[in-house]
Amino acid sequence: MTRNSVSYSLFFTGTGSGGNLSVGSSAAVLEKNGSPLLLVDCGPGTLNAYAEHYNGQLPAAIFLTHCHLDHIADLEILTVRARLRKAAPIPLFVPVSLITLLHQRLATYPGQMAEGDHDFWQSFQLRPVSDAFRYGEEDFRIHPTRHHGPGSSFALQLPGVFFYSGDTRPVPELLHHVVSAEECLFHDCGLDPNPSHTGLDDLAREYRPDICQRLTLYHYADESAGDIMSKAGYQVVRPGQTIQLRPGTSGNE
Repeated sequence: MTRNSVSYSLFFTGTGSGGNLSVGSSAAVLEKNGSPLLLVDCGPGTLNAYAEHYNGQLPAAIFLTHCHLDHIADLEILTVRARLRKAAPIPLFVPVSLITLLHQRLATYPGQMAEGDHDFWQSFQLRPVSDAFRYGEEDFRIHPTRHHGPGSSFALQLPGVFFYSGDTRPVPELLHHVVSAEECLFHDCGLDPNPSHTGLDDLAREYRPDICQRLTLYHYADESAGDIMSKAGYQVVRPGQTIQLRPGTSGNE
């Protein structure tokens, strides 16, 4: 068995909470050795930002954290683009509890495309996820978070590499007990808390200092909110930014 070095990075097509075009809808692309591997969420504007950064490519695969439209709306555009390009079905990893809602929101319109009677699901290969999934050579885990009702939103983890919270209230049960010391931690945060999202003051109250020091924040209202969180001492990711993650390894016979 030989061990080959693998580098990972996370490119953010947008970092906002869906209400301000200047920061875009929060979505990120896991890159492996500089190439796009997995898009996390696909809200308004995500596809255009993805295509601009990756020379017109369509996403190779997608994971959905939850089904609010600011995280899934561009899937409707994607099904059209994939159909017109005659692309192979795109793997779409969806937590099991979200499948019905996703179908109701995006896939029930009759005769979505007249050309060939193409419908939403023909552009995708649905990959239901319970608690883990494998894509390529990577083994991912998912974790329910605190966003609206139980089982409505999920964090994504590539163990030893990164943890991406999705939309959530603080989840110390995960960050204090599930993540490893090596993982980069990306966390939903705005200035003001609400029943579905973390606020700036929540962080120091809910998390140990060593965890707070490792957080990189996204899903904020606008650029000024990002500036305030940065001045408070937190790392804040900006739209179009690529964050280098820790190197990994892959095994080959």
